[in-house]
Amino acid sequence: MPEAKLLDVRMLIPAERHQLIFETYENLKPGESFLLVNDHDPKPLYYQFEAEHNGEFSWKYLLQGPQTWQVEIGRTA
Repeated sequence: MPEAKLLDVRMLIPAERHQLIFETYENLKPGESFLLVNDHDPKPLYYQFEAEHNGEFSWKYLLQGPQTWQVEIGRTA
């Protein structure tokens, strides 16, 4: 499996983060993933993925705070 792309959104204003995250997700091929780096728990993002891509994505916390969160988000086959 190829190494996941790194997407660090900590320097972006919050309004731009979700758009970039979903654009990155849309460009994944089935089986690919990217590593999201954020400055807070992206739980609301998880619920948005669940609503819009239910059953089509994977979500795995790799680091959970207190200052940095890392989540591997993938497109399932």
